[in-house]
Amino acid sequence: MDVSLRAGKPVDLSMLVHIPKLVTAYYTEVPDSSFPEQRVAFGTSGHRGSAFVIAFNEGHILAISQAICLYREQQKIDGPLFLGMDTHALICALTPVPCKVCRDDC
Repeated sequence: MDVSLRAGKPVDLSMLVHIPKLVTAYYTEVPDSSFPEQRVAFGTSGHRGSAFVIAFNEGHILAISQAICLYREQQKIDGPLFLGMDTHALICALTPVPCKVCRDDC
């Protein structure tokens, strides 16, 4: 693997993400599943996407959470659903699946 030319150097300010804009996009942009690039996509380490291009937004998290709860219910999987270090556990309040939310380091 090649070493990046930027390794060991301060980050260029143009590469930094504007966090308030990212958070705003996350909560305000609504994905449209008729556009493949806005659909839920997973990679080797989990969900892939960015709120800036409507590929990782609150709607995605709600849909994924709801799908997990419905699957567990259909498969008669009982017991709590553990969500670690995630602020998107709101869907748990809408389903009969008991949820445990980690509030500290899990």
